[in-house]
Amino acid sequence: MTENVLIPLTDRGVITVSGPDRIEFLQGLVSNNVERVADGHAVWAALLTPQGKYRHDFFLASDGETVLIDCEGGDRLMDLGRTLHKYKLRSDIALGIAEGWSVLAAFGAAPEIEDAVVFPDPRHAEMGWRVLTTKSVDALAREAGYRVGVREDYDAVRIPLGLPDGSRDMLPDKAILLENGFDELSGVDWEKGCYMGQELTARTKYRGLVKKRLLPVRFLADEGADVPEPGSQVLFDARDAGEIRSVAGAVGLALLRLEAVENAAGSDTPLTAGGVPLQVAVPDWLDLRRNASRDRD
Repeated sequence: MTENVLIPLTDRGVITVSGPDRIEFLQGLVSNNVERVADGHAVWAALLTPQGKYRHDFFLASDGETVLIDCEGGDRLMDLGRTLHKYKLRSDIALGIAEGWSVLAAFGAAPEIEDAVVFPDPRHAEMGWRVLTTKSVDALAREAGYRVGVREDYDAVRIPLGLPDGSRDMLPDKAILLENGFDELSGVDWEKGCYMGQELTARTKYRGLVKKRLLPVRFLADEGADVPEPGSQVLFDARDAGEIRSVAGAVGLALLRLEAVENAAGSDTPLTAGGVPLQVAVPDWLDLRRNASRDRD
């Protein structure tokens, strides 16, 4: 997307972490290296269960002496806040909710906005910029010379790139980071110290245990026909092959068994969901050859 567009992400919110121990506290909990967070540079990271399953993902950004957590909003934000508070213990930090702050995505030229935290999306260059601010979207658009877009504009870029969007695409307490691109999309730092749930993530990588992948798909439905809804089962040759997650128009994300993807690619039988054929479109950042057939069940 080359047009200058500003998109409010109204389902997201911001948690603040301040105090002298803020970096050390987060470093022991999340999958990425918090020491790399600086003005204009954010990291994408996840908080896992002690067993190594996905619980939350978020962007960590810097606002002076405060770390801002750009995360899912509503009940998901409150759950993340309670979880962080549980692990606070004796750390000299203060946790808060950034009341009145909004999260926006921007595509096009780098937005020049005063009194806002702006950083490039660390997952993929085509995802543009993220803006954390207390200003209204209309005021920001006027200030930066941007058109105001809608969430569908954001998903139209995100989904074909194969990027997950929180619990829309990754089931809390069940999802595994490396099935959802955290390795290739720089959501895990393999050189940092220990963090909660690290053992399963490391074992998955070094033993080649990835058997499923979140992949973009195109629905080959007739014009005007319904497309599969999120949660629909994907089948190959009448056998379970995965599940549809995010959907935006004629495209979606699906968590697919790699064996089924490989078999469908080598046959005339397509993957289907709700009777609709699917075409898998592997993004350019992902090399499925890293997950060899011998490593699958």
